[in-house]
Amino acid sequence: MGMRFKSGVLDRRQFLHAAATGAVALGATLWGNRLLPGHALAFAEGVEDPLLSGRPLVRYPGKTDLILLTSRPPQLETPIKYFETAITPNEAFYVRYHIPPPTSVDLSTWRLKVTGQLDRPLELSMEDLQSKFPRTTVVAVNQCSGNGRGYFSPRVFGGQWANGAMGNAEWTGVRLRDLLSAAGVKQGAVEVTFNGLDQPVMRTTPDFVKSLTVSRIMQDPNVLIAYQMNGQPLPLLNGFPARLIVPGWYATYWVKNLSEITVLDKPFDGFWMTKAYLIPDNSCACVEPGTAAPHMVPINRMDVRSLIISPGAGERLPSGQTAAIKGITFDGGSGIRQVEVSVDKGATWHSAKLGKDLGNYSFREWSFDWKTPQKGSYTLMSRATNRMGETQRTDPRWNPAGYMRNVIEHVEVTVA
Repeated sequence: MGMRFKSGVLDRRQFLHAAATGAVALGATLWGNRLLPGHALAFAEGVEDPLLSGRPLVRYPGKTDLILLTSRPPQLETPIKYFETAITPNEAFYVRYHIPPPTSVDLSTWRLKVTGQLDRPLELSMEDLQSKFPRTTVVAVNQCSGNGRGYFSPRVFGGQWANGAMGNAEWTGVRLRDLLSAAGVKQGAVEVTFNGLDQPVMRTTPDFVKSLTVSRIMQDPNVLIAYQMNGQPLPLLNGFPARLIVPGWYATYWVKNLSEITVLDKPFDGFWMTKAYLIPDNSCACVEPGTAAPHMVPINRMDVRSLIISPGAGERLPSGQTAAIKGITFDGGSGIRQVEVSVDKGATWHSAKLGKDLGNYSFREWSFDWKTPQKGSYTLMSRATNRMGETQRTDPRWNPAGYMRNVIEHVEVTVA
């Protein structure tokens, strides 16, 4: 059961009513981290992965049952079954906040402020965004930098995501460079910051503000301010009424519930750019466990990845038949050249069939028909290579923040 927007508003009263009547499964709310009494716990079923098997499923407004990491602020993981197709449904799209999200947004008063080193500062309503600027669409993967962090060994601090901190959607909105051109960027402007309606509870907690360079924005027509996701208004927990879209880059830049865009004449030195979301400045963005990199830089472009979605871990398959091995693949924007599948722990590799190409930033489906052999246990693996020749790692990288996992994953199945 999802929540509906009435006059562009999802308010606290609606949310609490939903929680009380069961629209929010298990009584989960955006303000608490305990479950209301009288509700039966549901857990992810059919999961062989010990990282997920004991985690409860919760249902927030506008969402289906997602895997709960934390509720304050909300971190909700997408079950892997929703990656069987290239487009991730809005209601199944993962949720990640650093500070409490807004519980109410009224479109009649919401404005997107574009200020700073500009000739003509702007204050835009949703109607302005939709009527005064060319409409554009891009299909792009939104992936948390820490997707797969729970598999790091040695373990690292942070949300212990499995592989469901990602999703792929069709994003519709306006080009950010069109907004800045309309506002007239002054000579000497170098960076642009983005702030949303989420607000820290304590003064000591840094507001979540990210930045991009002016040159990055003006050179890339795919950097958008999106107001639709898969043809619908953005879910509140995925950024309603508008969010930044930076295709090919990790989701830390995709600021949600956007309210302020500020053009600066100097580099931005905020916490979330200079202290957080940093990776070792080397070719692998990695270090040996227990060591520190001499120099760190902000994370940016996503690496190439592929995942086997079916059969699932621990699944039993009949021998002597054809089993369809299916999955998804993506990278940081160059596009996928090939996916290979191994059914013998990587001893041999076979080319998979690539599905429809929805664009270089999108998930791409792939499949491989496997004639199941004699009874026994088998290890399935998939390996993607992009058009730049980059491929997935054989050995997992390690860095102290648990970022950028793109190792070749293993799925164990039984032929019976």
